[in-house]
Amino acid sequence: MDMQTSFLDRLFESGLLIDTGVDGLYGRSGQFEDVISAFERLIDKFGGADGAEAIRFPPGMNRAFFEKSGYMKSFPQLAGTVHSFCGNELDHMSLLKCMEVGEDWTKDQEATDIVLTPAACYPLYPTVAKRGALPESGALFDLQSYCFRHEPSKDPARQQLFRMREYVCMGTDKHVTDFRQNWMDRGVEMMRAVGLEVTIDVANDPFFGRAGKMLANNQRDQNLKFELLIQITSSANPTACMSFNYHQDAFGAKWGLNFEDGSVAHTACVGFGLERIALALFHHHGLDTKEWPESVRKALWG
Repeated sequence: MDMQTSFLDRLFESGLLIDTGVDGLYGRSGQFEDVISAFERLIDKFGGADGAEAIRFPPGMNRAFFEKSGYMKSFPQLAGTVHSFCGNELDHMSLLKCMEVGEDWTKDQEATDIVLTPAACYPLYPTVAKRGALPESGALFDLQSYCFRHEPSKDPARQQLFRMREYVCMGTDKHVTDFRQNWMDRGVEMMRAVGLEVTIDVANDPFFGRAGKMLANNQRDQNLKFELLIQITSSANPTACMSFNYHQDAFGAKWGLNFEDGSVAHTACVGFGLERIALALFHHHGLDTKEWPESVRKALWG
């Protein structure tokens, strides 16, 4: 824990991250953002020629789509909803009175039609399904969004609001598993270019509850999720900075992503945790980008 705390403290002291008083919710300095922009350009360099369609969704998504996604079945502990005041003048007066005496003024807030986006690809599936049948050659998308996960922590690599860059591939099982393998190779190559030692390992999502253990084991047994791991705050527990996920036809069946002949599309995605990658770079190369190794600076800034 000391190592975590001290790395977070050093990030605050250097001004790279800005303390907001809430664990896992931080401001970022220009230098921090510059590293993220540079790394995104590196992602573009590796993936740009693939011809993905770029879409940018906001960090909130349609609650009905969120409900249909099944996220609450698997990860209720991580979800965040947007609530608002929907009362009349009288309700407003009692709300202000609650605030005045330090009581809970949020109890009468009502859920809106917006929930915080849990992963960049969640709004994509209903969007693409609405367009109709997929071409035989499949489809490829480039996404980037702020995502929310409710897991307050002193570990700077576990933030509650963070950015995820994603490529999502839709097609036949072979098409999307080849896509995933290709990005696993690229991921290692990209990290090598910026001087980071990484390992790739089979992984599982943090499914909730007793039934969740079975889902997690199933996911691992079938090699549906791999993560690219880097030491940031702990050598015993390296941090996942990229994930490579094969959903089989789960999203295809759920959202009606079909080919012309009616067969269900398979999907896979590769996700980059942008803050985590920046943190890995600062942790390994030092808190001042001007002093990073020349080869790393060249890979990021040319």
